[in-house]
Amino acid sequence: MKRSAGILLSVSSLPSKYGIGCFSESAYKFIDWLKASGQTYWQILPLGPTSYGDSPYQSFSTFAGNPYFISLEEFIASGLLTKEECDAVDFGSDSESIDYSKLFHGRYPLLRKAYRNSNVADDKAYQTFCIENPWLNDYALFMAVKDSFGGVAWSEWEEDIRLRRPEAMAEYAGKLSSEIEFYKFLQYHFYLQWNRLKEYANHQGIQIIGDIPIYVAFDSADTWANPGLFQLDENNIPKAVAGCPPDGFSADGQLWGNPLYDWEKHKASGYAWWISRLAHCFRLYDVVRIDHFRGFDEYFSIPYGDTTARNGHWEKGPGIGLFQAVEHALGKKEVVAEDLGFVTDSVRQLVNDSGFPNMKVLEFAFDSRDTGSSSDYLPHNYGENCVAYTGTHDNQTITSWFETISDAERRMARDYLGDYSTPANELYKPFIHLLMKSAANACIIPLQDYLGLDDSARINTPSTVGENWKWRMKESAMSKENSDEILQITSTYGRCSHTVN
Repeated sequence: MKRSAGILLSVSSLPSKYGIGCFSESAYKFIDWLKASGQTYWQILPLGPTSYGDSPYQSFSTFAGNPYFISLEEFIASGLLTKEECDAVDFGSDSESIDYSKLFHGRYPLLRKAYRNSNVADDKAYQTFCIENPWLNDYALFMAVKDSFGGVAWSEWEEDIRLRRPEAMAEYAGKLSSEIEFYKFLQYHFYLQWNRLKEYANHQGIQIIGDIPIYVAFDSADTWANPGLFQLDENNIPKAVAGCPPDGFSADGQLWGNPLYDWEKHKASGYAWWISRLAHCFRLYDVVRIDHFRGFDEYFSIPYGDTTARNGHWEKGPGIGLFQAVEHALGKKEVVAEDLGFVTDSVRQLVNDSGFPNMKVLEFAFDSRDTGSSSDYLPHNYGENCVAYTGTHDNQTITSWFETISDAERRMARDYLGDYSTPANELYKPFIHLLMKSAANACIIPLQDYLGLDDSARINTPSTVGENWKWRMKESAMSKENSDEILQITSTYGRCSHTVN
């Protein structure tokens, strides 16, 4: 990465007509706006199909795309749906929030109608797509079988299909053939639209930073189709699951529940599954951010069935060997290592050995428990090989963060800024300037922070379920006034890496 800047915004947060941000005209307008604002990067959240809780970090597949992001306008333009059919659906009245219940019950009937109106059997491009994506068969069968069992997790399916016995696989593939074809149809159009959007972004000088969680969900096609790659017992039930240990923020730690990798099996295969996964990611994105990078050095193992993370312990991960195998297979690729949280010397060594830029978050810099000037998150300590953020999708907006920290921490921040007069609700601008003048090669600012929004625009609060991943921007945010202001900041600190007309 060269000296540059970008904006963090989930695809779901784009403005659009039918309930959620998607690959519609607004996405193209946003790319144009990024270019006019002097940006190099658009960082997004994971694109996978979401499950319970609507989190993009808990997906039914690490390879598949979210059908919610398919543009219904494109289906209207191609004659697969009518405008009247789409306009008749209630997606919710609040254009600045996503109603996932209405979205699910409203969009899938439309998608099924589009499938029935299509003629995929005669579409050579569709047939080629199915051949070129070997993960697709398992994913489509997984989703079709899941629907046939009322949506329950695959661990609750009948034993024969749960354990993927050949006769059961053949039986379900036969009796659910139309449903399987439907899920393949969705993936074809997802990737058709996404590839077109990414190509447009690249042509405009905008690179896409994708985001992948280190783990896959237990209730996913990945785990069901590859049980030997995970720490599962003879009945394909987890022996242990992922999470984080207790700390100053959580006395019980965090119990994520994801299955843990059997790293010895991965190593024995030459890390073939990981190479396939990352090869797929680099076809989707220009840069890949890997969440919870420290798990490659050591991972936290919690006994399956525990209700907290208190009884967990650390195990050694694959280390640099995984990334050496990936580089040998795929060549040198651009990766951002998310190394936030408690970082040990061995994690620092792994990040250093990989050569990947790590992450710096400004909100972590002003901690009253650390009153010195040596914090890794203070901008004067940044090296060039890092990506700096005001906050991430898991943090408060910078405006609400400043309002909720302690008096001592607010004084620390004011002293560091040398700013004692700017009203608190306008301090987001000095904070952004502070970050942009650092040595960090890339600065990524959540759009909410550029807009000075409070936590009503927060996208996620970790360890909570129900009110996350809902925020959407107003179309008016893509104004020339906002674009000019962002361009001015970006230009001032030498972060415009392409010509702005």
